[in-house]
Amino acid sequence: MTQKGYLYAELTVTDPARFHDEYMPRVRPVLKEYGATFLIATDHPDVVEGGRTVKRIIVLEFETPEIAHTFYYSEAYQEVMRYRTDSAETHLYLLDGLPVDG
Repeated sequence: MTQKGYLYAELTVTDPARFHDEYMPRVRPVLKEYGATFLIATDHPDVVEGGRTVKRIIVLEFETPEIAHTFYYSEAYQEVMRYRTDSAETHLYLLDGLPVDG
């Protein structure tokens, strides 16, 4: 059985210039290195339950949960991450996909 890995993030960008001009250009090559695929990137999530305000949602897919974990804790991402933490408030989750035969 195979299983995908996911990174789910809820963000409130507090410094758009720093986020878009400093974080995004630095994180893209690291995402590419780990084979991440953007499944969702929206600034307009429709929160229909739970009474929360969520400004931006990102969902990334990785070939395996282990690759998602390795990406997040990699030296390359840890060096880039400060640009995100300096420019956005984030709730971030690493998630295992459902097992799939094949």
